[in-house]
Amino acid sequence: MWRHIASNAVTFLLVGLFLLGGIILWGKSTYVSEGPLEQAICVQVERGSNMRQVSQNLEEQGAVSSPAIFRMGADYEEKSSSLKAGSFLVQPGTSMQGIVDIVTQGGASTCGTEVVYRIGVNRVSVQVRELDPVTSRFVERAEFTPSEEEAPEAYTEISSANDTRFRVALAEGVTSWQVVEALKQVEQLTGEVAELPAEGSLAPDSYEVRPGDDRAEVIARMAAAQEVLLAEAFEARDPDLPIETPEELLILASIIEKETGVAAEREQVASVFVNRLNQGMRLQTDPTVIYGVTEGKGVLGRGLRRSELRAETPWNTYVIDGLPPTPIANPGRASLMAAAQPAETDYVFFVADGTGGHAFAETLDEHNRNVARWRQIEAERGAEAAGNASTGGN
Repeated sequence: MWRHIASNAVTFLLVGLFLLGGIILWGKSTYVSEGPLEQAICVQVERGSNMRQVSQNLEEQGAVSSPAIFRMGADYEEKSSSLKAGSFLVQPGTSMQGIVDIVTQGGASTCGTEVVYRIGVNRVSVQVRELDPVTSRFVERAEFTPSEEEAPEAYTEISSANDTRFRVALAEGVTSWQVVEALKQVEQLTGEVAELPAEGSLAPDSYEVRPGDDRAEVIARMAAAQEVLLAEAFEARDPDLPIETPEELLILASIIEKETGVAAEREQVASVFVNRLNQGMRLQTDPTVIYGVTEGKGVLGRGLRRSELRAETPWNTYVIDGLPPTPIANPGRASLMAAAQPAETDYVFFVADGTGGHAFAETLDEHNRNVARWRQIEAERGAEAAGNASTGGN
């Protein structure tokens, strides 16, 4: 009898262990398998949340089939204590294990609202936008100019939320002074910039920042990025280029940046200046004259005067030979590469063609004809504007 009881007990134990093993295997398989989510979602993890709250939120949004397995998997991988606050994008079909990785790895939020401080050549604007998880595209909620307008409610509502991301976006062609002045308006940043960065030394790009970041450290990141870009361009430069140092390449790239209205023309614009340097011609480019007037501190906001075209400043390429002593703006990667690898042309002249681009020429006669066409376009536009003004624009 006792032998029979013992035998049954062993059988039950084995069956129990088998069932337990099966449950564990099933749970593990469920944890790592494709999840039930059909559309991408933003998962918001509030500061101070725990895995139980997150798992319940995920179940409500249809991202996990079992909150218990989600929590047990996080415990087994020893990640339950690594939960990070923020808002995170979860793609359709992401496994529970994948979601645990997303909400515990930290770093920047990948979803929710984003505030972008756009530093442009003519103005600084603040854009508030929100990621639509289904389309993975940002939807603009508000945009304003902080120096001229009061911040809209859409901005004040989210600027302190923990799922908000902040970015500073530099346009190609901004000056270092413009960057520093704009960073002063980014209220999430702290500290002062003790010294104006060298002109041309900051890489136009989009930089993620966090509340409390130091302005000088953000500037240092921009400078480090430009050092890399400049080194790459100088290394890749054409062997016959009339450029001897990275600084000269940077100066040339900044002029190309300010003279290029159509991106596809960068290499052609570069060829004009390279051909002029090779032939000993003066560069005679207006943006350098403008820099001599403003020294990069703001926008001129008017046409150049004849006296300014004749004025002897270090940057007036109508007066000086060769390149000016410093860059006149912060050029982007494309202009650096155009300076390093210009198109092979015989162009030594160009003038606006009325489309935003330029008409290029190899001879002075051809250039004079292009200039005459441009002046005719200007005159026609002036007459049209005057006509619209007299009729109230109708």
